[in-house]
Amino acid sequence: MCETVSTSSPASQAAPAHDARELIGPDGDAVIRLDDKSYVLRITRQNKLILTK
Repeated sequence: MCETVSTSSPASQAAPAHDARELIGPDGDAVIRLDDKSYVLRITRQNKLILTK
């Protein structure tokens, strides 16, 4: 699910918002790519997000 969330930044009207649990899915982690690098996003036992290279 992607929705638009307004930000306080004057340069942009709204930023896309994604539900972390939908991104991560049942496997417990998601791979996010930026250019030629991959990062892993996961939810900790304390319900916090961790993004690692």
